[in-house]
Amino acid sequence: MQENERKLQQAEGGTEQISDNTKTPLEESPISEPTGSDAVVAENAEEAKTDNGSPPESKKDDGEKSSDTDGSDDPMNEIDESNAEDAEDADNEKRHYIPMLDYHAMPMENLVGELQRLVKNEKVQAINKHVSSIKYEFDQKFQEFLEHKKEEFVSNGGNEVDFKYNSVAKRQFNEVYGEYREKRDHYYKQLEQNLKINLQKRLEIIEQLKGLIDVEEDINTTYKNFKELQENWKNAGPIPRSSYNDVWRTYHHHMEIFYDFLHLNRELRDLDFKHNLEEKQKIVERAEALADEPDLGKAFRELQTLHKIWKEDIGPVAKEQREEIWERFSNATKAMHLRRQEHFQELEKSYEKNLEKKQEIIANIAKVANNVSDNHRGIQQQIREVEALRDSFFKAGKVPQKVNEETWGAFKEVVRKFNRNKNAFYKNQKKEQHTNLEKKRELLELALSLKDSDDWAEVTPQMKRIQSDWKKIGHVPRKYSDKIWNEFKNACNHYFDRLHSEKNEAHKEEYENFEKKNDCLERLKSFQLSGDKKKDLAAIKEFLDEWKQYGRIPFNKKHINGKFNKIIDALFKKAGVSKQESELLKYGNKVQELAKTEDNRAIGNERVFIRRKINDSKSEIRQLENNLQFFSDDSEDNPLVKEVINNINKQKEALQTWKEKLKKLNILENKLNREAEEEEDGSEEE
Repeated sequence: MQENERKLQQAEGGTEQISDNTKTPLEESPISEPTGSDAVVAENAEEAKTDNGSPPESKKDDGEKSSDTDGSDDPMNEIDESNAEDAEDADNEKRHYIPMLDYHAMPMENLVGELQRLVKNEKVQAINKHVSSIKYEFDQKFQEFLEHKKEEFVSNGGNEVDFKYNSVAKRQFNEVYGEYREKRDHYYKQLEQNLKINLQKRLEIIEQLKGLIDVEEDINTTYKNFKELQENWKNAGPIPRSSYNDVWRTYHHHMEIFYDFLHLNRELRDLDFKHNLEEKQKIVERAEALADEPDLGKAFRELQTLHKIWKEDIGPVAKEQREEIWERFSNATKAMHLRRQEHFQELEKSYEKNLEKKQEIIANIAKVANNVSDNHRGIQQQIREVEALRDSFFKAGKVPQKVNEETWGAFKEVVRKFNRNKNAFYKNQKKEQHTNLEKKRELLELALSLKDSDDWAEVTPQMKRIQSDWKKIGHVPRKYSDKIWNEFKNACNHYFDRLHSEKNEAHKEEYENFEKKNDCLERLKSFQLSGDKKKDLAAIKEFLDEWKQYGRIPFNKKHINGKFNKIIDALFKKAGVSKQESELLKYGNKVQELAKTEDNRAIGNERVFIRRKINDSKSEIRQLENNLQFFSDDSEDNPLVKEVINNINKQKEALQTWKEKLKKLNILENKLNREAEEEEDGSEEE
């Protein structure tokens, strides 16, 4: 009984994490159907249609079904099937204690992570149902995602047959699922051979047991042989689940024949019967006490263990007591079955409520899909709204199985409709952007043709008109916007720089500044760090301050600034100054130049440039952080993950540097504005 107590303690363990999945149909393991020796089992099973100590089929209640029927509403068959599955491998019982999570509510990336965890940490034969559920949900979500991407591709002018999409999540899922299948196939290949060998051993024991009643020998010797066969049976090992119940029925049937019809020493027989009855009474009392166990999952698993002990570990009782003791055990089992049926009925009610929630969510998505905004900002808001509704849909819980496919189909259709209407808007917008692109290209060509002209009186008004027309044209496709803007800006700047150089008397001064800067550069090239950081930084700053003093230089000589900055960067690095600090120190030079310029557009252009850099950095950070979500929690040592994290940190440092530069620029502009106001106030007083 100590061994039986151990099994019951195992059945009680792990209840905090168990989910109510006992109603899930059993899935067949990938081993071949029994042949050859299994036919003997079927033949013997016809001789023994009673379970261990249970009444014949003709005396069973109407609520019980034969093992040859479906048995989905028969608690005996359900328990027998589950115990048969566990009997193939003791580790298979672990499936009862691995939580069946709400995979429907998980995004694809989390499903990949959960699959990785199961395959890495759990026995392959214990996670079959979990993996099947994860694969079903992943395939559904990925198909929806792929259809969305395909519609975007087609709406952008692509041909459907040319559509291809490389998904990181799908690739990772396939790799982990392939690993699972490899482990599973290897496990079942080895298991199949062992199960067949063990089955043959048990069939041979049954044949030996049948032959005991025909042996003419001393009764004590026969009884001793009987006990040896019982011990051999206990150590024979697991057999295929498809043969489990029939083999056990046949075995118990011939045990009863041995007890009932062999002229066995009555004292020995009655002693066995008494011991078995006491053990079965304990089992029955424990089964009856489960009616008060509040944890239904725990109670049902313990009941399964009790049935296993009843069948595998305890022999028959006296013939006149068999039906009575079995009837008590059967009634306790039916009471548990009734509790579970009521529990599942309550679950069905909750599924109906979930269905109402999902139908409401589908209706809300349909409203958005039928009223797609006619502007970018509005559509972006609707995209966020639909994404929130999608998340709510997956978190709303299960719906009745009979309407599951219908509900999923309706959900996909309204989401697809929204995506089609959204894509149609952007498709029309892209047409408009391409029209704008052509207009800007025409202005760019005109600006390029005029940038080197010396007819200042004629060309200057044209260049100003070109700039004005440029501002009136709307957006162009993003991939062209920076390039065409830079080309246009450079053409205009080139012309006006030449114009200012021509008109400005300070043109000679610019060359003088260049000579001074060139001299400063030569001295900087020969400068050596002393090793005293404070002293060295002071010396480098003196070079920077000197460089700032010299002011504007000719446009075609500006390359000297790059040479100066390159040497300064190297010195700062040797002196142990951070990149951000050195960038800000050098930017003071740029600010000083902007303060001296007569071009009113210079500060504005610089602000536009810095803000674009800030937006680019933010966008890059968001993209990298999104990429990081594709990796599971246990992949922190992955070189790819480390690289992404390093890139994120670099972009954040760059973002902070650009923000500090914008701050310095704002301070300069405010200072210039105050000086202009003071000059204006002074002139008014005069």
